[in-house]
Amino acid sequence: MDYETPQFFRVMQYARNADRDVVDMVSGNPDWGPPEGLRDGLRDYAELGADAYQYPPSVGLAELRTEIAARRDVDRDRVVVTNGAGEANHLAMVGGLEQFPGEEILLTDPVYPYYAGRANFVGADTSFVPVDDDGRLNPERVRERASDETAVIVVNSPNNPTGTVYGADAMREFVAVAEECDALLVSDEVYDHFDYTGRFASALEFDSPNVVATNSFSKTMAITGLRVGYAVFPAEDGPNGDLLDQARTRHMLTNVTGSRPAQYAVFRALRTTPPEYYAAARNRLVDRVDAFCEALDAVGAEYNRPEGSFYVMARFDGFPGTFENVYELIDEAGVAGMPGTAFGESRSEWVRFALVTPRVETAADRLAEYFD
Repeated sequence: MDYETPQFFRVMQYARNADRDVVDMVSGNPDWGPPEGLRDGLRDYAELGADAYQYPPSVGLAELRTEIAARRDVDRDRVVVTNGAGEANHLAMVGGLEQFPGEEILLTDPVYPYYAGRANFVGADTSFVPVDDDGRLNPERVRERASDETAVIVVNSPNNPTGTVYGADAMREFVAVAEECDALLVSDEVYDHFDYTGRFASALEFDSPNVVATNSFSKTMAITGLRVGYAVFPAEDGPNGDLLDQARTRHMLTNVTGSRPAQYAVFRALRTTPPEYYAAARNRLVDRVDAFCEALDAVGAEYNRPEGSFYVMARFDGFPGTFENVYELIDEAGVAGMPGTAFGESRSEWVRFALVTPRVETAADRLAEYFD
């Protein structure tokens, strides 16, 4: 698979140029509004003095890092605020390649394409571990595949695209594999607020110097455009502490710093947003999962009901997940999804649909009509 070309934009552009109405189920942009505290923070920021419009600390606003550290139960010095989870993952993966002896990045199949694209970008050797039939990554298969050549192992829970959630037992094993083969586990936890099972466990729970956890507020607060993410690195005074200093340096050289008003607003939202906001988003998505999966049942499609995140992968008989077939769905059914081939070989027969649209039921009806 060509992971150097942005495949998501390829499909989105085709859908935008279609001669008919199309329900976009490609992008992961939440369709609901951000917390009111975030809007308040932006409004209040506009009235602040000149000092507020200058460079913030490169590693992020101290108050935001303090709040993140308290929520993740880590020391504030370990937190680096980044331009979204994308930069956080980049800093972690590149740092792991330099810090650890191997030259290989171990990924899952199916894989979020930007992980594989990033591995290609930095010239790493890349290997893939296929998930089981239920979409779950078996830690023993990771252990079998990992070796002295492995420098970085990337896991994502709740997962994009399979919707799998890894609990404490699985996450403990992923951490153990990284330690056994002297590699870095990069745990992307950007969908942690979208766990429908109550099983989600962060890799940080296991206090390992072989772990970097990454996250962002893009999905949690429906603010993909504000680009506020973070990474939690091993302590600077412990094993693998060089990862933190390397990340700070690269972040500064590349970005200088992040957006001060965006970080200010996120901090305000963290301090003021009630649990009901996050619960409402989860409940909305559960209803959409129900509606969409009912339509898939009606046409006899195979699918993995997501345990978390907001994606459904489905396989339609005689309709493999190629770009050509996805374009056909756009033209003939008015529904845009991502081809399984964009995520790797193990789900090449499948199509991935993002449920972050209020038109999920419309899309479900169109697919049911098309495949009936």
